[in-house]
Amino acid sequence: MSEQPTAAAMAAPRWSAAAVLLGALAATTILTQFFRASTAALGPELIRDLDLSSAAYGFANASFFIALFLCQVPAGIALDRFGARLTVAVLAVPMAAGAMLHGLADSGAQLMIARFLSGVGCAGAVTAGIVLISRWFPQPAWSTMLSWQYALGQIGLVLAGTPLAWAVEYVGWRFPFVFMGLVAMLVGYLFLLLVRDHPPGAAPPLRPPDAMGAFEGLRRVISTPGLPQVLCLFMVAFSSLVTVQVVWAGPFLHDVHGLDTVARGNVLLGMALVQTLGVLIVGPLDRVFNTRKWIAVGSGTLALAALTTLALFEMPLAPTVGFLFLLSGSSAYGGVLFAQVRGLFPAHLAGRSATVAGMAPLLGASLLPTLTGFIPPLFPSDVEGYAPEAYRLIFATLAVCLALGLAVYLTAGDVKPRQPEARGRSAGTA
Repeated sequence: MSEQPTAAAMAAPRWSAAAVLLGALAATTILTQFFRASTAALGPELIRDLDLSSAAYGFANASFFIALFLCQVPAGIALDRFGARLTVAVLAVPMAAGAMLHGLADSGAQLMIARFLSGVGCAGAVTAGIVLISRWFPQPAWSTMLSWQYALGQIGLVLAGTPLAWAVEYVGWRFPFVFMGLVAMLVGYLFLLLVRDHPPGAAPPLRPPDAMGAFEGLRRVISTPGLPQVLCLFMVAFSSLVTVQVVWAGPFLHDVHGLDTVARGNVLLGMALVQTLGVLIVGPLDRVFNTRKWIAVGSGTLALAALTTLALFEMPLAPTVGFLFLLSGSSAYGGVLFAQVRGLFPAHLAGRSATVAGMAPLLGASLLPTLTGFIPPLFPSDVEGYAPEAYRLIFATLAVCLALGLAVYLTAGDVKPRQPEARGRSAGTA
């Protein structure tokens, strides 16, 4: 077998092949983003129609991320052993089933099951992108391509904003989920038809011969020096935004500022667009400044400032929306953190390194919505909805978690894009 080129020396694929690959990855990411955010604008309606408590509402949203978290190890092993093409196609089945059950749910328990199934189906989307991009593109381009995948995937957040709110106004909230279940099946079929696991002429990376080898590879990934510091920030960076954007932004805008479904959808649409712009701006900066660590620190500090302001001050609608937009735009450094983690490992551990990188934010996204769901009952309200003080404590809780994550991450090394081999497989230097 001829020697494979290193990630740094690998040539970029032809634009047509790159477009097909990126389009397929974007489609799966769009569905993932839509399903994870689809309850945001509909929060008050779901709470009312399904008679949900704040804790049940928080846990129903968390169940999506619990499923993602629990499925990361099996999905990562499947990506390495069976390839992204087959793994993503198979996972389209529970994704579609969960969406359709969501449309038929008439209780909180059924909503939790539906969200869990959707989470199972979405488990391979982001990690498949990391694996395929690391195999198709040279190492310095990883952050940029991951950012493009994520940015295009933000179309799902856009669809979960104003368009979904409009659909709810005209046909209710059930039919859109049944329709999106059918779309998920179509995307899974097209992924199987169009995507290839390796560029033409490339030899597949060595794979472990059995399941024991797969878990040994996972153990090696987890024990890599410098990895825990990155994962600490990743755990709270993603989940603090998700807890606001997916769980509490809709009820907050309804209860505190009196916005109806479409108006809430407009704000969430704006948050998604700002987040997309942030991804496109932040993604290439690691190559411009040849640092991943300090791009993440700067972005995280801005997000911390936004959460702190929302926690400390009761503001009119316009500045409130402005700080929600700041939180969305400044939280767009996930691609940089993914690339930082991926740069620590060789090609044959791509799936499991992506799995471990994905588990940290999903663990946070499983815990924080559930934890914050217990806050509103601490502030009884005489009117419909939750008290403004409850939301301010939610923002404060998220700010504290993000501050702790940043403090730990500051001790991490920096994996620089233009020095992948010099850094070896260690944490690098600060």
